[in-house]
Amino acid sequence: MKLEDLKKHTYKSRIDLPEENRSKIAEIINNTLANTIDLKTQVKQAHWNVKGMNFYQLHQLFDEMASELEEYIDMFAERIVALGGIAIGTARIAASDSYLPEYPYEITDGKEHLLALADRFSIYAKLVREGIDKTDELKDADTADLYTEVSRTIDKYLWFLEAHLAN
Repeated sequence: MKLEDLKKHTYKSRIDLPEENRSKIAEIINNTLANTIDLKTQVKQAHWNVKGMNFYQLHQLFDEMASELEEYIDMFAERIVALGGIAIGTARIAASDSYLPEYPYEITDGKEHLLALADRFSIYAKLVREGIDKTDELKDADTADLYTEVSRTIDKYLWFLEAHLAN
């Protein structure tokens, strides 16, 4: 089976959503899964390489953010499978399917990492809000609720990043 077909493939399930809806939802969540994996690895890139006056605080913040994203990776993957889908979550898929721009590897300054992550969290926050709307339209309140939970946390971390950048 082709990869694109696997992302929306569903097995029989007793979940009371039509198979067509479950297939579309699995595809939506698989896209989010790729972006979440990519965002987590970009946050770890910042965590490992940050330097400067606020090193310790940023190092800790970035690690906390990556840990939270790791939990969301698992939640998204498990939701796909609960709906009868196949979670496609390898690093290769994440790299090829993510909407996020590549992380600037050469930066070390804390402010530059904050700016790069704020840009990426903003893109990801929009993607997550779109997930709320799309899954709600497909009559899957549980998945929409999962996206809502993630959205609140992503907005909080975007606020943290932007607060560090304020004068």
